[in-house]
Amino acid sequence: MDRHTCSSAPSGWPRVSALALVLALAVGSLWHVHSASAAAPTVTLAILHFSVIKGTTWSGAHHRAGQRIAQKYPNVKYVYREEVGPDLTVPYAEELIRQGANIVVGNAEFMGLPLKDIADKYPNVYFGSVVASDVSRKTNFIRFFPRQYQALYLEGLIAGALTRTGNVGVVSAFPNVQVLRRTAGFFLGVQDAARALGKRVNVYVKYVGDWYKPTEEREVATTLVTQYKVDVLTQQTDSGSPLDVAQQRGIWFVGKDMDIVGFYGWSNTDTVAVSFDTRWEVLYDRMVRDYLAGNRSPRTLLYLGMRDTMTLADGTVVSTVDIMNNKKVGVDAISPKARRQIPDSIVRLVVQRREQMRRGQWDPFQVHALVSNGTGLALPGTPIPPKGTVVKPAGQVPTDEWLLSKFNFDLNGLNVLK
Repeated sequence: MDRHTCSSAPSGWPRVSALALVLALAVGSLWHVHSASAAAPTVTLAILHFSVIKGTTWSGAHHRAGQRIAQKYPNVKYVYREEVGPDLTVPYAEELIRQGANIVVGNAEFMGLPLKDIADKYPNVYFGSVVASDVSRKTNFIRFFPRQYQALYLEGLIAGALTRTGNVGVVSAFPNVQVLRRTAGFFLGVQDAARALGKRVNVYVKYVGDWYKPTEEREVATTLVTQYKVDVLTQQTDSGSPLDVAQQRGIWFVGKDMDIVGFYGWSNTDTVAVSFDTRWEVLYDRMVRDYLAGNRSPRTLLYLGMRDTMTLADGTVVSTVDIMNNKKVGVDAISPKARRQIPDSIVRLVVQRREQMRRGQWDPFQVHALVSNGTGLALPGTPIPPKGTVVKPAGQVPTDEWLLSKFNFDLNGLNVLK
């Protein structure tokens, strides 16, 4: 705009100086920016981690999720506390609320449940907790878990095809609904691979008594390899000891919770055949979007799987769970060395089942009958079904509540070691 235009105005307009016009435009721009920022509320997502973050796949995946949420939403901040036990849950939560937290979650049930006790006190805050077996909730107390069993089923197909001894081992924590359900998904995949290839595969599970017991996990892994001739090993525990044993013994390892090669640099694809990666951010994204929309009655039970996605800040679309290895996804996640040992028919089946689950057209727990092994965990009012009991017939869709809170038995044929 030149000086002549600034000093001239159409008939009927007040004449203003160039300086006054510039000031007016600047004030208007500032008002617009302020109004836009005021229209977008600031949200603080606070995650209480039950363990340390560094070197763990469970809390590590939750921490990555919080970071990805903050990267996606400029008006969302992520804060956290580590090693939070149930006695510290409420004090930490209230401290973070005083500092501006609007969404407060516990990343394990045993230390997340106390948040329910203060939900009524803070009606403008969303609280949440991972589900282990309790599915109680309130209007602003959200329970959530990913359908990890879907990715574990795909891992089972790969493990069942890879074993040459016919023996697959699971180093596990202790019997609980979460562990039993996830192991069931893996076991179904192993058995489907064995059936397709016309061979027999045994799956052995041995418990160490807790989530993180590196020495005991190493001992159990070694026992599975030396005494039970396991040549494919996985875990439902949190230390790196089973992976160390697999690498030292020269057998295949199947990872859990995160792409341990791609994100942590643990071992390599000569040992890790595949992992499953959990994107907790897809679940947190639902909570954040509900909060930003001012939803006073959000969905309080989130059980999301492979068909549920979100778009990250860099444009990548991720499912809640998927198989992943060395930052490759889907069938490409299978170790190149492992893939050479897997029949093409199984590779094609992995591709087919993954795509079906991503489209919501197939699910292992719907298709298969769930038959009790007679082992598991007795719950109040829900004893372990006797061996051979068809708890859920083939073709029947189990409810989310049942899968999350009542799946208290091993599947028939699983070898649970003392």
